[in-house]
Amino acid sequence: MNKLNQTRKDVISILLTVMTGVLIHTGMYQTAHADPASYVDPRIGNIAPFLVPTYPTYQQPNQMLRMYPIRKDYTFDQVQYFPLQVMWHRGKGILKMRVARGPVTAASWNRKMAYDHDLEVVHPWRFETYLIEDDITLGFAPGKKTAIYRYNFPRATQSHILIEGTGKMTAKLVEPHAVNITERITKKSRNPELAPVTMSVWCYAEVTDGQGRPAQGMNIIIDKNTLRIECGKKAPKTILLKYAISYVSQQQARKNFDAELSHQNFEELSVSGKAAWDGELNKIRVKGGTDAQKRSFYTALYRTHERMIDIAEDGQYYSGYDQSIHKTTRPFYVDDWVWDTYRAQHPLRTILAPQQAQDMLHSYVEMYKQSGWMPTFPQVFRNHACMNSYHSSVLFLDAYRKGLTDFDIEAAYEGVRKNVTQGSWIPWRQGSKATALDQRMKDLGFMPALHPGEEETEPLVDGFERRQSVAISLGRSFDTWVLSEWAKELGKKEDYVRFAAISDQYKRLWSEEYKMFMPKDDKGEWIDINPKSAGGRGYRDYYDENNGWTYAWHVPHAIDGLIELLGGKEQARKRLDQLFREPLGMSRMAFHVNGANSTGMVGQFSMGNEPSFHIPYLYNYCGAPWKTQQRTRFLLDVWFKDNLFGIPGDEDGGGMSAWVVFTAMGFYPVTAGEPVYALTSPVFTEVAMDVPGGQFKVLAPASSKVNKYIQKAELNGKPLNMPFITHDQIMAGGILTLDLGDKPNRSWGVK
Repeated sequence: MNKLNQTRKDVISILLTVMTGVLIHTGMYQTAHADPASYVDPRIGNIAPFLVPTYPTYQQPNQMLRMYPIRKDYTFDQVQYFPLQVMWHRGKGILKMRVARGPVTAASWNRKMAYDHDLEVVHPWRFETYLIEDDITLGFAPGKKTAIYRYNFPRATQSHILIEGTGKMTAKLVEPHAVNITERITKKSRNPELAPVTMSVWCYAEVTDGQGRPAQGMNIIIDKNTLRIECGKKAPKTILLKYAISYVSQQQARKNFDAELSHQNFEELSVSGKAAWDGELNKIRVKGGTDAQKRSFYTALYRTHERMIDIAEDGQYYSGYDQSIHKTTRPFYVDDWVWDTYRAQHPLRTILAPQQAQDMLHSYVEMYKQSGWMPTFPQVFRNHACMNSYHSSVLFLDAYRKGLTDFDIEAAYEGVRKNVTQGSWIPWRQGSKATALDQRMKDLGFMPALHPGEEETEPLVDGFERRQSVAISLGRSFDTWVLSEWAKELGKKEDYVRFAAISDQYKRLWSEEYKMFMPKDDKGEWIDINPKSAGGRGYRDYYDENNGWTYAWHVPHAIDGLIELLGGKEQARKRLDQLFREPLGMSRMAFHVNGANSTGMVGQFSMGNEPSFHIPYLYNYCGAPWKTQQRTRFLLDVWFKDNLFGIPGDEDGGGMSAWVVFTAMGFYPVTAGEPVYALTSPVFTEVAMDVPGGQFKVLAPASSKVNKYIQKAELNGKPLNMPFITHDQIMAGGILTLDLGDKPNRSWGVK
């Protein structure tokens, strides 16, 4: 009778799980279950227009253990393998797991597993798929440092779970149903001055039946770099692979297992994962809008919690920044791409999770103390020298001005100052000391560019990434503005004066002829190029991933100065209009030869790349906020659909999703480091957030597809006649009321 009852429970559980996945996929689930988590669909954006797709990541919020199936892309109906752990964002994972039926051969270790897309169950806290040629149902539930794979095998058949190392793997049987696994991972750097680094990953795993008891009819076979779990014909139909990961030690992996999984099996872990996501997603509650808009919004909010990840384990952590174990009483966060995330993702966290934001900055400072450089793309193994500039500096200024100071302020300032004054500005060379080319840049006030066809003279410059001369010059202006502003806050007057002068040097590359920033050579002479297309792949000779039309607006610290260069507010408005209307000037095929990173195009505006994010909001600064309202609504409607194509470019682990979250709510941090948000038209009739002062609401009762123009605004019952709101006003709690209509109010917010 007990077996019969258990069978019924298993059948009901599977049916409910499949029904949930189908209903979410068809958009029907929200009718019965309107909690925020039910709107999240990790498949949104899984097909990329050109570059890397957005992976359906399964993890708990900001936690170390994460997984996604490794396949070429979503359109393929075969999975190469399922990793036990993904160590860094968009990585291919380690400890590759496959399943197989019948005898194991050499080919079994490279086999691909066919699946049915429509039978997938996809939630951040739970994944299930049906391997159609194997007749095996596979499930996955993530913990913090642990996870469980669940396998439903056909009865009376021989099946195998195959685990193979991606690096150098060793394994040891500790009990008939339990095994210790170690993998040594080596990571190289694109910076030739940085040697490869190697670190260990430890795993403790148990093989059990569906109730967590040691499974009978099983055999674990270890051979060199592989591990095979043989499930005989008498083995249970349902098998669990329960495991924990550690970057500290094998003993710590076992402790992580005991702490999380000693009393949890698959269903319990899935439920606790759902609760963790509820805790984060419920911080923002919306009403109105369409179900499609809610799916896009809450999926974007989920994406902003993919990174950074906490790798502290039981009061200690392994640091790749000095290859040592450190004691800690706080979380230790890694895995960030600051070039992408400083613009919106980190500012969003200062609202939703202020203490977590400070813990992340504390982690940055610790990484600086351990390595000697303030990281810009901190990974678990060390800083990943990537992209350009030193934008981690603005994370500290932004937090400091918002009253978030729970980190070593003097050490943080020392670290960002060292980056700016002693580090090389050559792209993808963070962690190297300044070169003769860097000194020449400092002398000129801009990075000198090479003429088309001119041979590179600096050995450290990467042959693909190039000099990115204009992008580097503007990035340096921004980073020195950050340093000058923070120096002013800290009473460091000499530094304030020094770096403020450098931050103004963006003007040296302003071309009156082109009305944009153009390259100059080592002699200070203009290099005449076509700013739509010049610079090779990604325009990297002069810009970076975006052309001159985008970089014409890339001085978020000097918006008033840019408007002045353009000839005033009216001319700035016209130039913004032209950006969104200017044709490519060539066929799409020709455009994307160099501009593959420029996606989500509207005229010359690229929604799919980070340097464009603030641009639609610049109308607020030049007397036409109604155009910001028009543009942002259009961009959300066109480029952020709730489907497989719903991300217009590289999502970058929360970087782009934070733009969606802010914009859908009706405000955006145009200049990170300034505790001010530019207003736009929210897509929802009500947005409510819990803040230290109680609750902050954005009310727009008339909001609809056509009612997107702000007629008037009130903050806490008092007229608001400017298209901006401060961070303090949000965090104090209150109500922002926006009266929306279907025609622009051209006079609101102008002064």
